Amino acid sequence: MSLPELRKEIDATDEQILALLLRRGDLALRVAEEKQRLGRPLAYDPERERQVLDRIAALAEGGSLPPDAIRSIYREVISACLALQRPLSVAYLGPEGTFSHMAALQLFGQAAVLRDVATIEGVFDAVSRQDASRGVVPIENSTEGGVAASMRALVHGNLMVERELVIDISHCLLSHAPNLPSVRRVYSHPQALGQCTGWLRKNLPAVEWIQTASTAAAVQQAAGDPQSAAIGSRLAGSLHNVPVLVESVQDTLNNATRFLVVGPHDAEPTGDDSTLIAFALHDGPGALRKALGAFEEQGISLSHIESHPSRDRDWGYVFVAELVGHRADATTRKAIDALHEACSWVRVMGSFPRHRTRLP
Repeated sequence: MSLPELRKEIDATDEQILALLLRRGDLALRVAEEKQRLGRPLAYDPERERQVLDRIAALAEGGSLPPDAIRSIYREVISACLALQRPLSVAYLGPEGTFSHMAALQLFGQAAVLRDVATIEGVFDAVSRQDASRGVVPIENSTEGGVAASMRALVHGNLMVERELVIDISHCLLSHAPNLPSVRRVYSHPQALGQCTGWLRKNLPAVEWIQTASTAAAVQQAAGDPQSAAIGSRLAGSLHNVPVLVESVQDTLNNATRFLVVGPHDAEPTGDDSTLIAFALHDGPGALRKALGAFEEQGISLSHIESHPSRDRDWGYVFVAELVGHRADATTRKAIDALHEACSWVRVMGSFPRHRTRLP
């Protein structure tokens, strides 16, 4: 087949794809009409989305386009169809160009109404006040550990974890400076600075480090000063017209951050779930052992446990545990019931499907 013939075939295929996309949009509108007829809310269904993406990715195995590329394409298709029913409003830690912004785009697509919020606490507040349907916040980094602000807001609030996403983090040094010796100060979020400490000490040992509310805010700060640099994403540099001075300045190649989607509800069981739970202990010897025994007796694995200062009393602590399983599972229910008996306070913060690339 000649080149003109191949191009003609591509044009014909594009027309077929367009016709099918329009048909899918019409079907999405009919679904909305049927939900209204049945008196069902036009609610976002993350489990249905996961099933669709998993099915499509599986069908793409062995094809010319990799399954991850197909997932990205179909995520935008689903996002556009959801917007026909009712646009989904998503709050994230802004401004545009943060890794939280990138996570929100990957989770909900371009058709969602994305709202940048100045602080993590503001993301939770926007969802709690129903100014946004969902929120996207970072919860931990593979190098620097947990994000305390997110955990505090989750423990002491009323929102539930619905989904998680793990994305690789590649930090750039962004600046209008002509070279490294011209840089006098570096702006970034404390987590990002921590992830790049070794590189900064080796390559910019005399510069001042200035903490900002987000990596994108750091890029904004550096945009107007040729002696300043920021650590952030290539996306943030593109959005704020700050060129990349050095690529990949993070200390470890395997640098990843886990993000959580928070909302009014958690997710239905999928068979591969995690549950986040917080609890406060009674005073007395062996209190923590008794609490953890509730999980051991049911054969439930804890993938993570940490403590946080309590807001209720000085020098008191709240423990946060992540367990393997869904709160609706029979064994998990028994463990939570036993935990209530062993502790002075318990809050289940949500069950959600584990991200498919997350390590056990």
